[in-house]
Amino acid sequence: MKKLTFIIFLALVPTIFLLSKCNTETKSGSAKDDTTAALANTSYGGYNTAEEWGHHIVTIAGCGDCHSPKKMTPAGPVENMDLALSGHPENMPIANVDRKEMESKGAIVTNDLTSWIGPWGVSYAANITSDSTTGIGNWSFDQFKLCIRKGKYMGLEKARDLLPPMPWQAFQNMSDDELNAVFAYLKSTKPIHNIVPQPAPPLLVHK
Repeated sequence: MKKLTFIIFLALVPTIFLLSKCNTETKSGSAKDDTTAALANTSYGGYNTAEEWGHHIVTIAGCGDCHSPKKMTPAGPVENMDLALSGHPENMPIANVDRKEMESKGAIVTNDLTSWIGPWGVSYAANITSDSTTGIGNWSFDQFKLCIRKGKYMGLEKARDLLPPMPWQAFQNMSDDELNAVFAYLKSTKPIHNIVPQPAPPLLVHK
């Protein structure tokens, strides 16, 4: 009887070993999958994709405050999401003010936050949608990075400096991963064809 019991035990050993190994591999595989998912979320700031992370950054950075045209509602002006991030509307006039007086006093005025008048002249919020001719659809990431890091128009080394109120001096502190995410999101936006006017120099320089 003891001999039979021993034989049965020996016969069960391989089965017990295989079941144990299978269970260990399943747990190991599950842990590996969890780790991979965690790393993926970490690389996108906790979001599933770079575009989602970029959308989050663009939202909390208030990019639409200036780059999106506004529409009036009972609660006041709000972003016109049909024209989101398309910049100053090409046919919208600037605020009707005495520019020389504004410049001499160092004042800054705007109509809907897409055009600004100040001592630097007149500046307009750019079209940063994915449109290939009037937005950033044809930009490379290197261009975008140079634009934000060095404050250069269209991300070109020899171009003019970005004008106020664009706060590139703050945004230049974004990490490469954050800039990549923002760029990925902007590239995914609806392309809106809108030719933003070129800035105008201050009037007082012509005295």
